[in-house]
Amino acid sequence: MKARLHHSPLNLAVFVAGLGFFVDAFDLFLFNIYRIPSLKDLGLSGKDLTSYGENLLAIQMAGMMIGGIVTGMIGDKKGRVSVLFGSILLYSVSNMANAFVYDIQSYAVVRFFAGLGLAGELGAGIALVSESMSIENRGYGTIMVATLGAIGAVTAGLIGNIIPWRMAFLGAGILGLLLLFLRMKTMETDMFQKTIQNPIVKKGSFSLLFSSRSRTIKYLACILMGVPIWYSVGLLITLSPEIASLYHIEGLQLGTCFILFQVGITLGDLSSGMLSQLLKTRKKIIFAYMLFAIAATVLHFLMISRSKDLYITSLLMGTGCGYLSVYVTATAEHFGTNLRVLVSATVTNFMRGAVTILVPLHVWMEKTWQLNLVESLSLTGMLVWLLALASVMLLPETYGKNLEYTEK
Repeated sequence: MKARLHHSPLNLAVFVAGLGFFVDAFDLFLFNIYRIPSLKDLGLSGKDLTSYGENLLAIQMAGMMIGGIVTGMIGDKKGRVSVLFGSILLYSVSNMANAFVYDIQSYAVVRFFAGLGLAGELGAGIALVSESMSIENRGYGTIMVATLGAIGAVTAGLIGNIIPWRMAFLGAGILGLLLLFLRMKTMETDMFQKTIQNPIVKKGSFSLLFSSRSRTIKYLACILMGVPIWYSVGLLITLSPEIASLYHIEGLQLGTCFILFQVGITLGDLSSGMLSQLLKTRKKIIFAYMLFAIAATVLHFLMISRSKDLYITSLLMGTGCGYLSVYVTATAEHFGTNLRVLVSATVTNFMRGAVTILVPLHVWMEKTWQLNLVESLSLTGMLVWLLALASVMLLPETYGKNLEYTEK
């Protein structure tokens, strides 16, 4: 079936993609919230909570990176809707299985498959929304998708202090399966239909991303732009209990830091997206919000050094990282229809999966240069933010770009 071009973000494609990202973010951040209580329940304590927790996070992210490639290729070859359907089924079943793990090995296996499933949701959803809406209004559609995702993460944080971890994972799986009924009515876009009917166009080819120097640089720059978001939430926020213990910050609650960060993301997604539409620019808005996030991160480290609570800075960092909605929109706009899902899926998952590199990096810094946790995290942050700023300056403006083209 073919879908008409929408001028309003209040349409089925946006609604389904947004709810999908809600469940995606909700499921993804459940592990961040329940890392310590679930591992304690499995008999771990002390430093094992950090080391095994970081390993499980790395395994989940490795699944997401692999899944990003696989689902991206399928999305550009077989359709955006097929990826949305398959991804929700896999991560829903995996999260239901997560409720029944009783050892680290099975926990790791389940998180890997959950990562594989989670990989396809955002990329396919953003591509579907971008292609199904008019040029001047597609930013409003992706604002709604990204904002619903942020609300899903906030919801995960809110239930962390209420529902036991096994019940939470079981509920997340059931919630995902309920979305399958909505997926059945989602239609492919006209742009994809035209591309799939052209046998000459190479579709979903990972090697095509590296067939030209300019395309490769553009692709890597898109990934690097998003890494600071996951540096902030995957390291600074997730390791808040360890940071609080090291600097004797009394009474700090991980759940509260996480909720405030995600509330900030929600505010940032809405405001950055609206400003992007009103000012007709993606690039300048991303750059401005990055500068705000850097200032908030510097303040965060100052508060740590003075043993102050980190709640306000968690909110501010989240607001700065709320360039996410504009970031995912621009990523989809940078590439043609025959690579759009592959790029959107891999970029969003590689930037999230960058945690698998950042974790051993900061650990290596600690051991090699005799640093403590906060010192190694601050140096890691300097690196990722410098690369992100350089990347956004390198990339061209995409606001108002016609998406009906293919990569040669």
